[in-house]
Amino acid sequence: MSQRHTVELVSVFAAGPGGGNPAPIVVDAAGMSDTEMQAVALHYGHESGFVLPAPPGSGCDYEFRFWVPNHEMPMCGHATVGAVWLLHQTGRLQRDRLTVQTRSGQVAVRIDSSATDGAAVEISQPVGRLEPLPDESRSRDEILDALGIISAQLAPLPIQNACTSRVKTLIPLASPADLDALQPRFEKIEALCERIGSTGLYPYATFDACGQIFDARQFPRASGYPEDAATGIAASALSFGLLANGMVEASERIITIRQGRAMKRPSQISVRFSFDTGHPGGCWLGGPVRFEAHAGATS
Repeated sequence: MSQRHTVELVSVFAAGPGGGNPAPIVVDAAGMSDTEMQAVALHYGHESGFVLPAPPGSGCDYEFRFWVPNHEMPMCGHATVGAVWLLHQTGRLQRDRLTVQTRSGQVAVRIDSSATDGAAVEISQPVGRLEPLPDESRSRDEILDALGIISAQLAPLPIQNACTSRVKTLIPLASPADLDALQPRFEKIEALCERIGSTGLYPYATFDACGQIFDARQFPRASGYPEDAATGIAASALSFGLLANGMVEASERIITIRQGRAMKRPSQISVRFSFDTGHPGGCWLGGPVRFEAHAGATS
């Protein structure tokens, strides 16, 4: 494989020093095999993003692919934001509006070059879908068991599966303290998520209701690591769950999802609804990006 396949490491959605979700990115991945892409994710232990030429006739500017150590993912929010930010910072972009092809569909991108850190990137997500859990009583009991909590630690809101690109299970907790204190039984999460049709458990708690600020943690089904520092796709799904439960406004006002504190990688994700004929028809997802290192060639 050519030395031109260079891995750049960024931290996405960082809320202060040491924060954010690390993302290894290859901004010129043309010619890389699936095995080579997965090897990058295995080596770094994080969701990794790969930028390829757009498929002929797609009308897109690029194709992005994403791998975690255990498998390919159809979409990854923070790796998409990080890859676009890198493309902009390295002078590869001529426009501030892009369309990216992913395995989960096309993603619109907008870039604000006047931001203080050099560029602010937002990516689109479709309108969220919400579903009750299958076999609700049993599922609820198994979730409590997997998270090591009792029903009194839940907020009086439904546990729901929610999806914009991948299904996440939204679990409302009574307080941020309950969230921070979670000690999940990780060995139970994969089978539980398989049974309820979810790619990860996403417990959350209200931090500031008036400010539309919420805390969350993400425990993925089978990515190859136990917890995510920041999960954009889950945050966008959560925003539609919050909307359905009357906890946020149906407006373009920013919803802030804070994550990663328990991992000592504080992160902050911004979501705002987009509107179609007066109703939320999707959302824009974004947050700060920080360059970490030229991690080296993949070969």
